[in-house]
Amino acid sequence: MTSRLLPLAPITFGAAAVGAVLGRARAVRDVPRAMRTPMLWAPIAIANPALLSVARRVYGRATPPVDGVEVTVHDLPDGASVRVHVPTSGRPTPSGALVWIHGGGTIMGTAAQDDRLCSELARDVGLVVANVDYRIAPEHPFPAALDDCAAALAWLREHAADLGVDVSRVAVGGASAGGLLAASLAQQATDEGVPVALQLLVYPMLDDRTVLRSEHGGRGRFMWTPPSNRFAWTSYLGHEPTTDGEDRPYAVPARRTDLAGLPPAWIGVGDLDLFHDEDLEYAARLRAAGVDCDVHVEPGMYHAADVDHADTTPGTARFRAAARAALRRAVGSD
Repeated sequence: MTSRLLPLAPITFGAAAVGAVLGRARAVRDVPRAMRTPMLWAPIAIANPALLSVARRVYGRATPPVDGVEVTVHDLPDGASVRVHVPTSGRPTPSGALVWIHGGGTIMGTAAQDDRLCSELARDVGLVVANVDYRIAPEHPFPAALDDCAAALAWLREHAADLGVDVSRVAVGGASAGGLLAASLAQQATDEGVPVALQLLVYPMLDDRTVLRSEHGGRGRFMWTPPSNRFAWTSYLGHEPTTDGEDRPYAVPARRTDLAGLPPAWIGVGDLDLFHDEDLEYAARLRAAGVDCDVHVEPGMYHAADVDHADTTPGTARFRAAARAALRRAVGSD
């Protein structure tokens, strides 16, 4: 009996492995060929401090700014800073401005990782971009990062005359966790009577209740996965998300009940992104509350695909062009 049963173990293991590979292959086929990378074959999960330590070593590396843009760094309270991107020519003054907030799940990343993106926006749209280097979790849970972003917005307004910025044309924006912080910052600024011209929310991380869902409709298989999302929200909030809610204002943008009076919004997300459903639900609630909200859903795009591909694929080029167009309409120099 034993001699017959022994061979079953490797056969069972082999079948499971083959099934996993075939399942991954089917998932990758949903991504447009031009947007595929070898990383899509590796399930990514940042689910504990050890994995976070590894992820921080490979994520958040600085990118070079484009020519024609001057970058200066200014200190903020509590160890944060802001990297200010100003075009050296061709910008009418006073111009609009953007407070930009980098992604990384609130648990990793640096402002310098977006130097190229921010300098391109400053040059192409003709505005000042203040890129926030905020404190990250779990070492600094909520509200540390939001406090840093609010300090950056206040700094920009205080120095508007020196920078040649029109304070009535200041947008806030960010990608992924940066979108979370931008949405929270827009809510806080509205409550405090600080004008914001646009909230530019790029595949934003808006709702901790996504962690509580077991079914995601096949989304969230690439780059930012449900295990990473759970660890990130838990690190940021200081506790696991629960159905009981989060009663601290601005901690979770989607938990705010009254969205009336918020600034106009642009929300962009890929239809393979884990945040797809929560982003579209937030957009629908904004519209129902009378807030102008433009939505761009990119077919076949997974989370942060534009970070790897920029404008080199049709899908990511469309996505970034739509975001730039929204920013230009709201605060640009055209």
